[in-house]
Amino acid sequence: MFLQSLTTERAAKAIVFLLLFAMSSRVSLDPDMWWHIRLGEQILETGQPVYADELSHSRQGVVHRNHSWLAQIAMFGLWRLAGHLGLSLFVSALATGGMFCLYRAGKGSIYMQGFVLVFGAACAAAFLSPRPQMFTFFFSALLVYALFDLKRCGRDRLRWLPLLFLLWGNFHGGYIFGFVLIGAFALGEALNSAFAFGDPSIPIHKIRKLVSIALLSVIVVPLNPLGLAVFAVPFETIGISGLREYIQEWASPDLSQPYTWGFIILLFLLAASIWSSRRRLDATETILAAGALCLALMSGRNLPLFAIAAVPIASARFDEALARRGWVIPQRKREAPLRALVNLALVTIVAAGALLHLAYVSNDDTVDTALALNYPLGAIRQLNASAVEGNLFNSYNWGGYLIFTARRHPVFIDGRTDLHRDLLDDYIAALATPAWRDIFEKRDIGIALIESTSTLAARLETAGDWRREYADEMASLFVRSQP
Repeated sequence: MFLQSLTTERAAKAIVFLLLFAMSSRVSLDPDMWWHIRLGEQILETGQPVYADELSHSRQGVVHRNHSWLAQIAMFGLWRLAGHLGLSLFVSALATGGMFCLYRAGKGSIYMQGFVLVFGAACAAAFLSPRPQMFTFFFSALLVYALFDLKRCGRDRLRWLPLLFLLWGNFHGGYIFGFVLIGAFALGEALNSAFAFGDPSIPIHKIRKLVSIALLSVIVVPLNPLGLAVFAVPFETIGISGLREYIQEWASPDLSQPYTWGFIILLFLLAASIWSSRRRLDATETILAAGALCLALMSGRNLPLFAIAAVPIASARFDEALARRGWVIPQRKREAPLRALVNLALVTIVAAGALLHLAYVSNDDTVDTALALNYPLGAIRQLNASAVEGNLFNSYNWGGYLIFTARRHPVFIDGRTDLHRDLLDDYIAALATPAWRDIFEKRDIGIALIESTSTLAARLETAGDWRREYADEMASLFVRSQP
């Protein structure tokens, strides 16, 4: 009886989401992941989400308005419980949950939607990693589902928005995107209503209700350790000088790189779906898609937001195009026993493959190999074993890992850009210009752990008052000679 309810469509749905789960399962290596875990540990030890920094010497004692404290506690808990497996599950669960919300926000059969979802996941994949921004991905997808469900089906879940934003404001500063989504949706629906665009459009009184509840949600966001200062966090981050010039994820995506291919294909699918549906202009879809596209072209880290906006629009438009041509696959409620058994076998095989992939990306050998390719393990061992003293100058990409693994040596810089905003210019100047000596003297730098191929490494090699303590193909450790 139960077996016969496993129709081909239900099996296909299970297979699609198992594949999406496997696509998002990867070795946990993100440089920022390490300092997030360390802060989660520190918060549980001290009970202070807002703290005077002790993890870097360059910002020693400066108050860090930590907007991701609840996510960091969750990440540390998963790390303590299951290590890299826990962090892989963290990413996979939130990524797959977000894609399921986008599936529910869309329309059409799982076969067509599954095709769009896979490229939506490929678009977002490069920036889905064990960081608090995973909650922004999931909450944004959940919000888009609630908004499109109101538009297309009339189901009103708006009363839950204040709770959503209360959680969001404590998990990640990306809550601002939630208000941007609501604003774009409300504006689009108002234009649809005023100019008879869109089919369907929600009634004016529902738009007023949406705006009213969004304003109420603004009131609950400061119910966190930052208080009203939480409103400044997104704007302060965006306003950091040199962010796009120095940090890759904030730069415009390089469309020649493989990580953007999912974005390019999804953009093509969106355009093709709009053309093929031949439905009249919908202001809400236009504002959401165009706005998300602009954000994605401005910064690579916004590619997941483009996927969130584009996937439900593309799937709904393709569904309309297929329905107009009569290409509709009938749905069964029950299957013949033999076909149901085949469906079960297929789902079981894919599930086993997804679990084996998860086990592979989180086992010790895989993780150790990946760590050795991405972090200066030998130089860090030498640093931890030696008795050298002095302030550390380090590569930006290694700052988070050093915070986690070299705890006796506070770092010069790491991925907390909101904390280190004033150091980016000094950091780049020290790496690439003769001004390194002035910066080192100003910061009393006594140790440098940097890339062996860097310009700064070549300068330190010839400086008479510095000696190389350790070197390999990846990293060099330099120590200032005592006068």
